[in-house]
Amino acid sequence: MTLRFGGTARAIALALAMGAVSVPAAAQTTPATYVQSIDGLMRQDGLLTLFTDPASGKVLLQLPAPAADGTLARVIHHTALRTGVGSAVTGLDRAQIGPTNILAFRRIGKRIVAEFEDPRYRAPAGSPDEQAAARDAFVGSTIWAGDVVATAPDGSVLVDISGFITRDAHGIAPTLAQTGQGTLRPVADLTMIDASQARAFPDNVELEARLTFSVDGPGPVLRQIAPDSRLVTFTVHHSFIRLPDVGYAPRPYDPRTGALSTVVTDFSAPLDEPIVSRLANRFRLVKTDPSAARSTVVEPIVFYVDRAAPEPIRSALVEGASWWAQAFDAAGYIDAFRVEVLPEGVDPLDARYNVINWVNRATRSWSYGQSVVDPRTGEIVKGSVLLGSLRIRQDMLIFEGLVGADQTGRGGPNDPQAIALARIRQLSAHEVGHAIGLLHNFAASTQGRASVMDYPVPQIAVNGDHLDFDDAYAVGMGGWDRFAIDWLYADVGQAELDRRASAGAVTWRFVSDPDARVGGDAQAWGSLWDNGSDPVAELDHLMQVRRVALDHFGLDNLPAGSAVNDLRRRLVPIYLYHRYQVDAVAKLVGGIDYAYPVTGDGHEAATPIPAATQRAALASLIETLSPAALDLPDPLLALLAAQQSGDNDPQHDIEVFATRQGRAFDVGSAAEAAADVTLNALFAPELVERLTDMGRRDPSTLTLTETIDAVMTAVFAPVSGRLAEPARRVQARTVLTLAGLLRSDEVSATTAAVVSDRLEALAGRLAASRNADPVQRAHDRWLGALLQDRERLDQLLEANRVETPTPPGSPIGAEACWHCSPAA
Repeated sequence: MTLRFGGTARAIALALAMGAVSVPAAAQTTPATYVQSIDGLMRQDGLLTLFTDPASGKVLLQLPAPAADGTLARVIHHTALRTGVGSAVTGLDRAQIGPTNILAFRRIGKRIVAEFEDPRYRAPAGSPDEQAAARDAFVGSTIWAGDVVATAPDGSVLVDISGFITRDAHGIAPTLAQTGQGTLRPVADLTMIDASQARAFPDNVELEARLTFSVDGPGPVLRQIAPDSRLVTFTVHHSFIRLPDVGYAPRPYDPRTGALSTVVTDFSAPLDEPIVSRLANRFRLVKTDPSAARSTVVEPIVFYVDRAAPEPIRSALVEGASWWAQAFDAAGYIDAFRVEVLPEGVDPLDARYNVINWVNRATRSWSYGQSVVDPRTGEIVKGSVLLGSLRIRQDMLIFEGLVGADQTGRGGPNDPQAIALARIRQLSAHEVGHAIGLLHNFAASTQGRASVMDYPVPQIAVNGDHLDFDDAYAVGMGGWDRFAIDWLYADVGQAELDRRASAGAVTWRFVSDPDARVGGDAQAWGSLWDNGSDPVAELDHLMQVRRVALDHFGLDNLPAGSAVNDLRRRLVPIYLYHRYQVDAVAKLVGGIDYAYPVTGDGHEAATPIPAATQRAALASLIETLSPAALDLPDPLLALLAAQQSGDNDPQHDIEVFATRQGRAFDVGSAAEAAADVTLNALFAPELVERLTDMGRRDPSTLTLTETIDAVMTAVFAPVSGRLAEPARRVQARTVLTLAGLLRSDEVSATTAAVVSDRLEALAGRLAASRNADPVQRAHDRWLGALLQDRERLDQLLEANRVETPTPPGSPIGAEACWHCSPAA
């Protein structure tokens, strides 16, 4: 309710008589300071009472009388960005949610202090003294203090909340500093609370401020985007949310189930139980009939799609996210999950709404799903998804590069627009999956599209010299998704949950971020953007897809009226189309198959990948280094020579192959970039260390020496004619990649000795080269001399003078690992 106060206490009495507002009976004796403080202000009653005046910019917060522990109010608090930078580099996106905390207001004398409490360390089952000891043992954070403006007869107090709201609570300044965008300092005269945006509701209060910073030494992103990079302004939103009641039952986390979790330390745990445990993050779902196996729910989970998303994208987002209703229904909840378009006029940052936000940036970047979680219990109180608007454009660019821009708008399975919409349905479902409590499962793609929580690539058939997208993307929930939701939300006892988790571990592979994202990871089945139960066969297939696409690549891959120079950007994802499957295959080399077991489930021990599979993987990787695979035909090279006039497009500039030929296209540098994809995956320090160790334990397995020799034999095989130059590029990259291992702190002395031995043997052969081709002979001898002059080699590697940068790949349709590291 909103009511404007005016005049004197008589106005309050009149409003009370009209029943318009609730004021204590003692209002007639309310101190003059209290009445004067709210004189002329609009009152909003809700979780906390607000008094505001948009004209003057005043916002007063009325806090209840202190409880026995001195606390005036305790709420869940988080920030969100109303306005972002619009850049992938900084990660500061529109609608991005900041950290969630338990916020307590306390009165100390004439001041109100706001402090973040830390319920992660606690002793809930202990005595009052034990609970106090657990609380007091860990440092707290008092984040703000303000003067008491006035005190009401019931002990409630008024405080000017402006100083709390205008702090850099979201961490904008340190984030921009860490990403090289300059040193930011708040500008007091240009920073203010926005009283017109203050809202109070029964379960939440929403406040907002404009924060302006001066920037010393603005970085390239701010110089590119900000109208005046010396002054940058953000609108930061604050949500205060009622603490959930005690009806929620926390669910102990199980590492086999793919749930997100909250870590807690319980010092009152019995001695035979660990003090550190995890709680699964999930929404509260309550059946209207708790005794029924299947029932409707008291309050369904509803996600709303941002109205900023245009059609037909908006409808695709609704459709894809709605797939989760299938999993909830299978778990026994009828009509428990639905997706709608956000009603007109509703604020997407309002804590009462779970929103799929449509976010624009200057360049493509990650999408991600977030949750506001009660840190005491793991209960999700708000879900938020951020979808980058340029992602579907990138998918369109890739699909037009594969089948031709002339197919766009024609309809049918090979229409790039239709394929891109099928992909964004998957993306919508994926990100909502995070927001409702699920981790990635990067092994799902090895089990027949088992989950939308993997990063999917289109399944493409090769029919002669044409590509077929008839079965590009799956529709609906996979088996893993149903299992994960069933375990996370099913209304069953702990024993049954344990049984289901054990059964799921037998049925499904599960690999999440820490075992999938880093090059050289040991887990053989966890990869991004891979496909199929046989990674080697899939890599061979993708090399066919790539060859068909490159054979047809040309002007038909550009929309009408496009600059021909745009072919350079469209070429990159096609030329490197195999890059992610290369990573998947490389993980078989020195790979290990392991899960996230618990004692007694029968899957505790890890097993190495069979030697035959490792050798097949190595052979397939070596084929990607073939000079014939890396060359491009002369007619295409003639088109790639075209230039562009006018100002640069930053997104174009960062997504093309580097060149050593001025502004001309350099196919040799493209070949080097493709070679690096394979070589960096195969010779990642962690991977070669595993090869060294596995060779010690099992002489029959693939060893580091065998791996190096196989690669050397293949890349230094005699080649003549036009293919000799891409072969030389691969030879140089191979030698320099291996030499780089000798400078790495991540490899053991044994590994360094093996690498050094193989390079020394190669150096002798190359230095004595008598190749009939004078260019090849000179190249051989130069490489041989370089390997024999370690000081010169180190200088080249140190100065990074020999590396050709590979254009960025991800995201091609995925999202940030937002729960692993700070969108992604």
